[in-house]
Amino acid sequence: MADSDALPWRPYPEHSDAESVARTEAFLETMRTRRSCRHFTDREVPREVIEAAILAAGTAPSGANHQPWHFAAISSPGVKLSVRIAAEEEERSFYGGRASREWLDAIGPLGTDANKPYLEDAPWLIVVFAQRRGGIEQVTDTQNYYVTESVGIACGLLLAALHEAGLATLTHTPNPMRFLNRVCQRPAHEKPMMIIVAGHAAPDATIPAHALKKKSLEQIASWL
Repeated sequence: MADSDALPWRPYPEHSDAESVARTEAFLETMRTRRSCRHFTDREVPREVIEAAILAAGTAPSGANHQPWHFAAISSPGVKLSVRIAAEEEERSFYGGRASREWLDAIGPLGTDANKPYLEDAPWLIVVFAQRRGGIEQVTDTQNYYVTESVGIACGLLLAALHEAGLATLTHTPNPMRFLNRVCQRPAHEKPMMIIVAGHAAPDATIPAHALKKKSLEQIASWL
């Protein structure tokens, strides 16, 4: 397909097959240490770390290169408190009857409940919004494409970048999440996708043993 604005492909660094295997396996070992953390300290994390991680997330591929995401980075104690109050209200409804028995049984081994202190304790909350419209310039009412897929990839890169920085993270998805538009002052056409909690794990932080169970390669891949 002809493109008058096309630029030459910028080659990646050359690696031998052995180097490629070694680099990939090293990345695997790094990511194998990633765990969802629910116990944070209030130790500060430089804004520059969060900025770089968000920019890394922004390199994700997206439908028509529209980059249909917005990251609301929250460090204000007052705003974090507002998020916690609203999120726990939804969570009490969830655990109090809205969730099915099957769903509650599924999350039972994680030991979670409606109390979410980490939403205040951690130094940063990053609320990820999906933009249905806006286009690459985000100034026109243009349709965006493959929004959920694009934002999901960006969230994965964000988590990997934060982990590389040595930060503990947690994805939190209260349901419904529309209160986040109000708290973060985002327009109605943006859909909140998740809250990513980021900071340093508390000295006494624990993880449920259930979280260590990962599917094998044979379970998650097929070779044709």
